Amino acid sequence: MYTLKKSLGQHFLHDENMCRKIVEQLTHRDGMQLLEVGPGGGAITKYLLQWTNVDYKAIEIDEEKVVYLNKTYPEIQGKIISQDILKADAPFHSAFSIIGNFPYNISSPILFKVLDWEPQVIEVIGMFQKEVAQRIASGPGSKVYGILSVLMQAFFKVEYLLDVHESCFVPPPKVKSGVLRFTNLHNPYNITDKRRFIILVKAGFNQRRKTLRNALKSVMPLGALTDNPVLDKRAEQLSVADFVDLYNSYAQH
Repeated sequence: MYTLKKSLGQHFLHDENMCRKIVEQLTHRDGMQLLEVGPGGGAITKYLLQWTNVDYKAIEIDEEKVVYLNKTYPEIQGKIISQDILKADAPFHSAFSIIGNFPYNISSPILFKVLDWEPQVIEVIGMFQKEVAQRIASGPGSKVYGILSVLMQAFFKVEYLLDVHESCFVPPPKVKSGVLRFTNLHNPYNITDKRRFIILVKAGFNQRRKTLRNALKSVMPLGALTDNPVLDKRAEQLSVADFVDLYNSYAQH
């Protein structure tokens, strides 16, 4: 067997109906490349390994789980990347999909990794703490709308799919969980400098009580802060398109 490591934020799914339901959310394409993030004890892994004509890989930092998975599921041997996902290179050279019960303590950094890999990522099915999932899927005007809402929605269609009750896990977490689907929209806003866009969005929300005119002083040249009426709003009032307009004017200076 294996042990649970609190330091890695481990809570393992044990409800088989929920495991199957999560796997069913992923679009199964013939010949697809698939990365599972944090397979842990193999709750959804065993279903993914049943899929035919899929190039499957898993990334798992916990050596004990790697040993357990290799022993329990012989067909996974040679398919596990034993590494920290936050330091990993893209696991495939061409387009791939991602699925995972993301460790809640690093779920936001994992999404920034997804943004790094975005040109190759077709679809993501991910489980998050419910509050985090709702935040990412929320729209402008909501108090929980924030950095990841804008960044993920600028590149992906984001859908909140289903709730996952605490009783589905061992040990039960103190929070409810939610599953999201991200479908790549292929850069619909034609953002050419993703790093610059991220800096702008982060600056807007890092001082979310201030108007953008004040919040963005540190990142936007004065010439770009003059007559745009959107700068008199706060970050949570702006749509993704509004942020892209700001980015475009900022990028020209």
